Amino acid sequence: MNISAERWTALAMLVAGIAALVLLPPLPSPRMFESFADTRTLLGIPNCMDVASNAAFLLVGVWGLHTAWTRSAAFIETRERLPWLALFLAVALVSAGSAYYHLAPDGARLLWDRLPMGLGFMALLSAVLADRIGASLGVRLLLPLLLAGAASVAWWRWSALRGAEDILPYAIVQYGSLAAMVTLMWWFPSRYTRGADLLGAIALYAAAKIAEMLDAQIYALTGVLSGHTLKHLLAALALVWLVRMLLLREPRIQASG
Repeated sequence: MNISAERWTALAMLVAGIAALVLLPPLPSPRMFESFADTRTLLGIPNCMDVASNAAFLLVGVWGLHTAWTRSAAFIETRERLPWLALFLAVALVSAGSAYYHLAPDGARLLWDRLPMGLGFMALLSAVLADRIGASLGVRLLLPLLLAGAASVAWWRWSALRGAEDILPYAIVQYGSLAAMVTLMWWFPSRYTRGADLLGAIALYAAAKIAEMLDAQIYALTGVLSGHTLKHLLAALALVWLVRMLLLREPRIQASG
């Protein structure tokens, strides 16, 4: 892809994000983050299942880091590892941040849950850009995207502290990045085999979000597993799907992106 086209792609993403921020009204956090269905204390750990299920993120984060670092056949160019390493490092940090939050949920602790998540979504978008558009664009945008992810969480926390909570920038980082990935999949072919696996991971994450919204209903139905705990497990499975993709994929072309 030529430099002009790369610049147009980056400009389109920037304009879309700014337009959403300007045109959409402030958005408070959903009330689902104020209380959770399963508050059982087990083995001396409060909210034990929501806390313990975060171990899945640590396991897949470490596995993903090892895979991205060691499997050279998964990358046409060495620099394409960087977004994937950033993604799986963020996933490992989600394990700590989310467990810390669920031990005693409040706004201050939620910051440490959302921060690595924002970084992870932006790292994955960078990886998809590197695949679908070109390594040059994807890697160049990695740091700006990570900064945007961190800034979205900082804005949410600052707005909440001043009494006018606005989660919109963070929602754009999360859902806007997913929408951008699907769009990129539609318009640009992958430079690797297994490209459709990304759609499987997104579908699993969508299932995780549905489980999150049905937290109390799922807990009432099962009596053991709440919707939020299931959300953690399904989100981790989505990441397992991405690691599997890296383990199985091969380059379709050898040319530099």
